[in-house]
Amino acid sequence: MYDLARLSLQDVTEIGIALRSLGKNSDSLETVANRCVQYFYQNLIDPITGQSACTLVRLFKTHAYADLPAELQSCETRLDDADQSTDELKCLTLLGTAGDQFEWQNRRRSKGHQVIPLTSEEAVQKIPMISQLITAFGFKTRYVLAPDPELLTELAQKTCNVFYVPKALGSPFIPAQSEFVEPFGVQSVLGFGGMLPSGNLFTVILFSKVIIPKSTAQLFKTLPLNIKMSILPFDKKQIFQVLQSA
Repeated sequence: MYDLARLSLQDVTEIGIALRSLGKNSDSLETVANRCVQYFYQNLIDPITGQSACTLVRLFKTHAYADLPAELQSCETRLDDADQSTDELKCLTLLGTAGDQFEWQNRRRSKGHQVIPLTSEEAVQKIPMISQLITAFGFKTRYVLAPDPELLTELAQKTCNVFYVPKALGSPFIPAQSEFVEPFGVQSVLGFGGMLPSGNLFTVILFSKVIIPKSTAQLFKTLPLNIKMSILPFDKKQIFQVLQSA
């Protein structure tokens, strides 16, 4: 386990090694995503309490609306202002979640975050955290919504900066201040990720109960490549877990 507020380069190297192995014996990208968020939730700790330093950890990936399972298509109907056809519409889709609350431990229990339609550049600008995250990663919003095939290789190889909010309380980039940030003691927020060869963006977002120093946040720039190595075998293939019937 690692003290999130005092991570060292050696710690991050060890974390990276662990992340690269998450794809073993996995059957879908969703399986890897859940292993990933569980790893961060269980291994980044607050030594004062001995508990997880994060109140919530999530992994999202953009996904074409037409390729979403029916259960997720039915989650979201606000598509009227889409710049492109529904089939081509990109949605930020929750694939992995781990947290302090019961409803944060399974993506199907998430309220309002299972599928977030990215209907247009203007619509993304109205979602401050997502807009700022894309900007922090160094991508143009239009390439996230409609990736240019000629740029996919370049974008997929790009090393992204981190999305870092040192003080979550009162930040315009972190929504639900009174419903989430304040009652659950969110101190800092950290997002990191990158682009897959399919042209889809993936990101892990940590909502931390401890203050994350800038020096620690910068260390996370190296981790997306390790996560990508685990999820690449499932890119364009098996994304969602197949639920076993009783």
